[in-house]
Amino acid sequence: MQQHKIVSREEWIAARKALMAGEKELTQAREALSQQRRELPWVKVDQDYVFDGPDGKVTLGDLFKGRPQLVVQHVMFAPEWDAACKSCSFWVDGFERMVPHLAARDTTMVAVSRAPLAKLEAFKQRMGWTFDWVSSGANDFNYDYGVSFTQGQIDAGDAKYNYGTTPLYGPELPGISVFFRDEKGSVFHTYSTFARGLDMMNAAYHYLDLTPLGRHEEGLPYPMDWVRLRDQYQPAPVQASCCHS
Repeated sequence: MQQHKIVSREEWIAARKALMAGEKELTQAREALSQQRRELPWVKVDQDYVFDGPDGKVTLGDLFKGRPQLVVQHVMFAPEWDAACKSCSFWVDGFERMVPHLAARDTTMVAVSRAPLAKLEAFKQRMGWTFDWVSSGANDFNYDYGVSFTQGQIDAGDAKYNYGTTPLYGPELPGISVFFRDEKGSVFHTYSTFARGLDMMNAAYHYLDLTPLGRHEEGLPYPMDWVRLRDQYQPAPVQASCCHS
C-alpha cells in the first residue's frame, strides 16, 4: 500500500466534504436509474415451469408464496458438480438473512440451480442457509433466462450471456431475474441482470470499497480468486506487534 498524505482533522473534513459531493451525485444518478428500471416493459411468462422443491413439485407461480414480486438468484450449480460456485455462494451468504425483510415488502426471494434437489439440500445444510432453493434440472428455466447454455449453443456461437455484451466463460453463469404476479395469477418477467450488474447486490464488496485497501484484487489470476466457500477460509496468522517482532 502506498504512503498516504497525513493532514489535520480540519483538512480531512474539507476533503471528505468534497468527496461527499460526488457521492451525492452518484446517489441521485442511481435513484434515477432505478426509476428507469421500474419503468421497463414486461414480458408475460407463458412457459409452465415446474421445479423440484423440498416439499415436492412447485410451479413458478408457487414460488411467489402469495406475494406479487419474486426475485430469483441464479446460483451456478451444474448437475454433475458436488458444490455450488464459490462466487455465487459469496452472494448467497449476503442475502441469506435478508429474506424476511424482503417479504415485509411483498417480495419473495429464492435460489434456483440445475443441480438435483438432493445436492442442493446437502450443500444448503453444509452452509447453514435457510432460504428456499429449488432445482430447475427438469426444465429449461436456466436456459430461457440466460444463465445456462448447451454445448450445441456454445459450439454454434449462439450462447449469448448478458444479452451478448459479456464474453461467455462457461456453460453455467450467474444472474438475477425478477418477476411479477398479478391478481389473476399471470406472471411477468420484469428484469434480469448478469456479470458486473450483480455487483450492487454484494454488500461485502461495498464494505470493502469503504476501506483504504478497497477490494485489493489487483495482481490476482482473476478478481475473485481469493474468494472461498465460507467454511474454507483459513484463520490468518497472527502478526506479532511488539518491539521484538
